[in-house]
Amino acid sequence: MLAIADHADLDNGPRTKSGTERMCAVTRQVAPIDDLIRFVLSPSGETVPDLKRKLPGRGLWVSLSHATVAEAARRNVFARSFKRDVQVSKTLADDVERMMVRGVSEALAMIAKAGQVISGFSKVEGAIEGRQAIALIHATDGAPDGIRKLNAKLAAVRRENSTESGNFPVISVLTTDELDLALGRANVVHAALLAGPASKTFLARCQTLTRFRGTGGGHDGGIDQNN
Repeated sequence: MLAIADHADLDNGPRTKSGTERMCAVTRQVAPIDDLIRFVLSPSGETVPDLKRKLPGRGLWVSLSHATVAEAARRNVFARSFKRDVQVSKTLADDVERMMVRGVSEALAMIAKAGQVISGFSKVEGAIEGRQAIALIHATDGAPDGIRKLNAKLAAVRRENSTESGNFPVISVLTTDELDLALGRANVVHAALLAGPASKTFLARCQTLTRFRGTGGGHDGGIDQNN
């Protein structure tokens, strides 16, 4: 029988009755599965991130943090927990981040196909003024002046309408090139998300990516909540 310190990392480790908690193999702390990343082994023994938590095989869990995943790769906690030789990329944390960025881009592309996103400074400004937008998107490498102006416009409109409540996400997680690819347009720096069922997945993936990077709000990368 494995010691708790070993099998606690895997899918049969500590959990609540609802199965919504696991132990991080690095920090040894039990946390909700939404705060962790699941990893499985491929048939050839390679470490594979399972971001959707659906891949077969026993899973090892690591905190939702670039630094923690990098530490897991450096210390090779995967071999210790899986009790076998494991191939772990030195760039595992960066690989996970690229997968998350791709997931965010794919979700944004789906929103665009549904006609629930607009881009361009003037159009975004109009959507804010017309109270059509539910989230504001800036490229991480966008000019600070344009970002500042649209954020100020958003704040002014929300102050004018004192009946509005709740958070209004201001998202900055993708570069201009990544926004261009997702929206199929050139030189996208600013965009606005319109109401629709496709937005939930995009916003959730943006939040996950922001937490993984350890970034807060602002145009340097993250999600700011404009209340």
